[in-house]
Amino acid sequence: MEDGDRILSSVVASQLSTHGKYGGVVPELASREHLRAIVPVVTTALEQAGTSYEELAAVAVTSGPGLVGSLLVGSRTPKRCASPTSSLSLG
Repeated sequence: MEDGDRILSSVVASQLSTHGKYGGVVPELASREHLRAIVPVVTTALEQAGTSYEELAAVAVTSGPGLVGSLLVGSRTPKRCASPTSSLSLG
């Protein structure tokens, strides 16, 4: 987001093909799919926005509602990517 009102990128990774054959979401598969997809999604989003991870001022994540494993992937990844000296705000 730029200037608080202009979205620079929006990327979605669907898991419909993974879960559709089971008739609903399988939590363990959802967590694995999140692990598989998160780096490519973040990379694509940054490329579309014309920026890099180092240039980000903040990263927003959700803590719920949702499946615990998937929420952990989404909340831990930005923390791992931020350098120890980064002033990146995580929330």
